[in-house]
Amino acid sequence: MFAGMATTVPGQLMTKQVNGFSPRIKLSVSSYSYWHFKGDKFPLEKVIDHAAELGLEGVDILHRQMESEDNAYLQKIKKHAFLNGIALTCLSIHQGFVTPDKEELQKNVDHTKKCIELAAKMGIPCMRLNTGRWNTIKSFDELMKNRGVEPILPGYTEDDGFKWCADGIRQCLKTAEDNGVLLALENHWGLGSTPEGMLRLYKDVNSPWLGLLMDTGNFLEDPYDKLRKIAPYTSFVQAKTYYGGGEWYSLELDYNRIMEILNNIGYKGYVSIEFEGKEAPYTGVKKSVQMLRKALSALS
Repeated sequence: MFAGMATTVPGQLMTKQVNGFSPRIKLSVSSYSYWHFKGDKFPLEKVIDHAAELGLEGVDILHRQMESEDNAYLQKIKKHAFLNGIALTCLSIHQGFVTPDKEELQKNVDHTKKCIELAAKMGIPCMRLNTGRWNTIKSFDELMKNRGVEPILPGYTEDDGFKWCADGIRQCLKTAEDNGVLLALENHWGLGSTPEGMLRLYKDVNSPWLGLLMDTGNFLEDPYDKLRKIAPYTSFVQAKTYYGGGEWYSLELDYNRIMEILNNIGYKGYVSIEFEGKEAPYTGVKKSVQMLRKALSALS
């Protein structure tokens, strides 16, 4: 350990300066920014090309946007990113651990483990986890109209959901460690809708291979205090923007304030743009990059 360097663990970067240098937050973009689950999938190669054109440092890949899981495709994407000077920063997958159905839970655990191995093959060091949700509101559009809140499954309690989720995550930790892929639990509805829920799971699982993923747009009311609570444990950030109006909702987020929250806890990882507006993605992402760079420059 060099003199003056703080001892840290993943997701808990608490020192504002290391050897006199301020943390350098890096900008990435999510492939989701170019495809909102509508129409033909937007090719990952084109996402990488645009990221390089904009001078970004990384691309966060949405698993459902991949054309294939064949190794040849994985290696083609990895090579294309390398030749364009782009790091593949995170694999964002979908799964849910909030279910009393043991067979369904095992299916989600197996899917998560498989995706950890896909991330490792692509050289991706981080993977997004969801807690899952109760699914008592079947339509995601209806869930958004209800501000992400849904009733608990009849006959069960919130404590049941937390136990299922923690157990599901624990079953994936050995695979994560063996493959060198840090799991990052997102505030993505369900049990992760509140900072208290996220921190409960983080502390219950209590593993160096689990961090938190801060989605700036998923705490819908009074977001800044909530973001501040999870910031010290954050391993990856997805920054929502809404040019042209949001697909489901729009938030007026103060990114000067958000970057200050991250800077204050010494965050020096990636902030990945998740453009969720209706404007054309090329211009919406470009505007997002310009806005976030301006917010970052205000820190210096």
